[in-house]
Amino acid sequence: MPQFPSTPSFSLSGKRALVAGASSGIGMACAVALAEHGAEVTLAARRTGALQDIAQDMSAQGWSAHVLELDVSDVATTAEAVARNGPFDVLLSSAGLARHSRAIDTTPKDFDAVMGVNVRGAYFLTQAVAKGLLDAGRPGSLINISSQMGHVGGRERAVYCASKFAVEGFTKAMALEFGPGKIRVNTICPTFILTELTKTTFDDPDKRAWILEKIKLGRPGEIEDIMGAVVYLASDASALVTGTAMMVDGGWTAD
Repeated sequence: MPQFPSTPSFSLSGKRALVAGASSGIGMACAVALAEHGAEVTLAARRTGALQDIAQDMSAQGWSAHVLELDVSDVATTAEAVARNGPFDVLLSSAGLARHSRAIDTTPKDFDAVMGVNVRGAYFLTQAVAKGLLDAGRPGSLINISSQMGHVGGRERAVYCASKFAVEGFTKAMALEFGPGKIRVNTICPTFILTELTKTTFDDPDKRAWILEKIKLGRPGEIEDIMGAVVYLASDASALVTGTAMMVDGGWTAD
């Protein structure tokens, strides 16, 4: 019989995962995907009421889910919470903020708010989880939810684009630094995903037409489109993947 290679496992059994921004949308979907594949998942967000409901429903499915109140914009408290509850083998950083306007109308308040969560919060959350792994001498996979807008420009999205370009940058730099510790750092870059947060955008006929014209597959994204990507990057199936961006954009950035 021929000696065929074995496909690396997508199982996350025995792994502890922290999902920041797990109270809705992409973060919630990623938490479900990780738990479904065997991870012990800690759901983190500011809204613990929503998290409790999600954790209860996940537990009813036989999955392991815990709740952690976490505001990533509070760097010191976040670092303490991660140190107290970790180490985590997997991080899915999905906490994010968008305040869209024309660049000419951007206010310092909106700029600082977006950067405080999308860049500062994500940076120091990733740092905190990496520190726990390095101190424990354990490998891990750190995943930042970025955006296609971390690779291209977008209408009324100068601040948002700036924040996601920054996420792409620190992800690559951290991948270089943490690689010797067998800690991988990557991003997932979705296109426009249908969620409650994007409803107003899709309800605008002009914006919806622009989105569908740019997405080559001819449909907006669904949260389910992100779930396979996170399982792949969290698992041993992506053991040689680090410092890169996984585009889940329906072809938006292909031209």
